Amino acid sequence: MPDTPARSPTRLGPRAWLGQLLLYGLFALTIGVFSQWPPYRHLQADEALIKLSFTRVGKPVGDCRMLSAEELARLPPNMREPKICPRERSPVTVQVDLDGRTVLQRVAPPTGVAKDGAAAVYERLVVPAGVHQIAVRLSDDVRARDAGYRRDARVTLVPGQVLVIDFDAAKGGITLQ
Repeated sequence: MPDTPARSPTRLGPRAWLGQLLLYGLFALTIGVFSQWPPYRHLQADEALIKLSFTRVGKPVGDCRMLSAEELARLPPNMREPKICPRERSPVTVQVDLDGRTVLQRVAPPTGVAKDGAAAVYERLVVPAGVHQIAVRLSDDVRARDAGYRRDARVTLVPGQVLVIDFDAAKGGITLQ
């Protein structure tokens, strides 16, 4: 087998190092410029933000009922449950009033093929900063006439503040954070 001469590693000359340094510098400068320009402001200087964000499973759309003896006899033995309940859930209706004026009204349908999943709501409201009277009403039962949950509060929003409206059953319902 013939001996092949070993290759010596090629060394970069000063011009190659200078070119590489220049390209890296241009790349860093481009990133630096576009991270600061154009300026982005998510709110104006005199505005605040109200976020409505929650997921809620509504109440069933109907009551459970007991099956009669004839209905039970027609069912296969493995499906003879004496009580039948509807799977479908109520849509969740939410309304937000700010200073006596309705600024948001939303009906969120239940998810899922059988409409038995949770309803999700996410809304953003840009409002002027200052003192506001806020009223939030939420209904998760189509059989009830009035909203099941209500929260009235007087809030002071400073410029740039984000107020989150959420639903937490463990804390008693509608929360403002």
